[in-house]
Amino acid sequence: MTVTPWVRRTVAWGLVSVALSGLAYFWQGSGGAAAVVAPTDSIALAEKRLARLRDTAATVPQKQDILKSVAADLAKRETGLIPGETAAQAQTELLTILRRLCAAQQIEIKATELPGISPLGDAYGEVNVAVTVECRMEQLINLLADLGGQPRLVTTSELQIIAANPKEKTVNVRLAVSGVTARKLVPEKSTSQKKGTG
Repeated sequence: MTVTPWVRRTVAWGLVSVALSGLAYFWQGSGGAAAVVAPTDSIALAEKRLARLRDTAATVPQKQDILKSVAADLAKRETGLIPGETAAQAQTELLTILRRLCAAQQIEIKATELPGISPLGDAYGEVNVAVTVECRMEQLINLLADLGGQPRLVTTSELQIIAANPKEKTVNVRLAVSGVTARKLVPEKSTSQKKGTG
């Protein structure tokens, strides 16, 4: 078997590369032990840091009590929200309240409007309902008083009064009522339009 010049060169370069690799390996390994670095923090600094952490940890139970108190207060206040899983359910609930109050004052609702739900701040939504009725002035005053005494968070947002029948002393009234509901019921389209116009 004859060894060609190409095979001789390949073997020679292979031996040279093995020798250089071994030399580099042993040269790096003989550098000795790594130097020990002195700590940058002293014991006094560590004790101060530990004292601060203990002080912070001591305030956690107080902060948790405050959080529980605020959460309970918020839950109590939010019992007045208009309930509903959808915007239509919230509007129906508000309309039901308005119909019940009108029936108590013997007021007949002639027409209803359901304008929709809009954002109310960053955390809530505002559900709106409007009705048109014909009634006497004392009936209207009693209706508004009953509306203000509701356990739900509702208020009059618009009131238009026009004389109707002078002989019977009746007036035509367009009454718009708003209630506070959960923010999740506000349609996304309405939210993006509000952000775009601001």
